[in-house]
Amino acid sequence: MISNMKTQNTDYNGWKNYQTWRVALEFFDGTDHYDDYIAAGNEDISELAACLREEVEEYLSQMGSGLALDYALAFLHECSYYEIAEHLIEEYKEKLKHEKV
Repeated sequence: MISNMKTQNTDYNGWKNYQTWRVALEFFDGTDHYDDYIAAGNEDISELAACLREEVEEYLSQMGSGLALDYALAFLHECSYYEIAEHLIEEYKEKLKHEKV
C-alpha cells in the first residue's frame, strides 16, 4: 500500500515530501485503475507521471476555481508525480509476482 512505501531519499512517510505523499494517498492509494495502462506495456515513468498530473489537475479544476484552485495548484507544483508513477509500476509488478505464485 502507498502509506507503507519505503524508498531512498525519504522526507515524509517514505515519500519525497508532504505533497507527494498526500497526492499518492488521496488519489492513488488502493486503486488499480492504472494496471491496464501498465499491463499494455506503458512503463515509461515520465509518460505515466504526466498522465497522473493531468488527472489530478483536471479533477481539481472541476472542483473549484479562483484563489482556491490557485492555492491547490501551487501545492501540487511540489508533488513528484514521477515518484508516484515509479511506485505504481513497481506495485503492479509485485502484484503480478504474487499472482503467479
